[in-house]
Amino acid sequence: MQYRILMFMSRVICCLPHSCLMSLGKGLGILYYKFIKKQRNLAIRQIKRSLSLPEAEAERTIRASFINLGRNFLEMLYMPHLSKENFTRYIEIENLDRLKAALAEKHGVVILTGHVGNWEWLSAAFTFSGLPVTAIAKPQPNEQYTRVLNDLRATVGVEIFSRGTSELLAAARALKKGKILGFLADQDAGPGGAFIDFLGRPAATPMGPAVFSKKFNSPVLPAFILRQPDGHHKVVIGEIMRYEDNGDSDKDLFEFTEKMTRILERIIRENPTQWLWFQKRWNTPPDEKKERHHVIKSEEAEH
Repeated sequence: MQYRILMFMSRVICCLPHSCLMSLGKGLGILYYKFIKKQRNLAIRQIKRSLSLPEAEAERTIRASFINLGRNFLEMLYMPHLSKENFTRYIEIENLDRLKAALAEKHGVVILTGHVGNWEWLSAAFTFSGLPVTAIAKPQPNEQYTRVLNDLRATVGVEIFSRGTSELLAAARALKKGKILGFLADQDAGPGGAFIDFLGRPAATPMGPAVFSKKFNSPVLPAFILRQPDGHHKVVIGEIMRYEDNGDSDKDLFEFTEKMTRILERIIRENPTQWLWFQKRWNTPPDEKKERHHVIKSEEAEH
């Protein structure tokens, strides 16, 4: 039932102008801010601690972030409206030549990004630019919502590998075929992550971007989609980054992950209203850290 309702909403929303989505999304975000107390309070606590903001400023910033979230939600449902012919009405891409040059190396490209702006539209910007995009996605607690998300992603040509399946092998194959592999690198990575200071506190950080870059000699490009004051989006693509082999694999992977974390942290500090502040980024305490080597354990990935 939820699947049908959301897909019906998508069909209706796709008939509206984008400016209408911005107004409706603002209202939806304000309602979310007012009535979803648990997530609002968590977001306020985390932004106060991370950015040392006074209470009033923290509340204003989080309210604005909830408005962006409301707009993101409606834009997600709007994805079937996007096409190769019209996406440039809504999305501007800076330095796309960097990504094309990296793909030309034929080792695939690892995209470093996070829950900044409308991250679902970041993939759409690349697919409609004629580039092959894959991503590893975490299934939602609600199975029907996961199905909606994946069906909407399919309308813009994104190939999704779900966590908890054979996603590492599938992602390895994608890179070997010269495709883009996107990572949301701002999620709690659990005890197996690298504990790196993130916005002032140690956080279990995913090492996937560094591990895949090392394994397949794939360049890494930071790429973020930022909502502009007029409601449209700008994709910002950073300089190519490369794994450096200095003889100590674990140390080299950790330092590369730390370097990428600093980039993500800077983007969030510069655009605090566009990050998902209520996610459980610091959920795993450092004393739960597991000592292990970071490798892709798949024989088939070797061949």
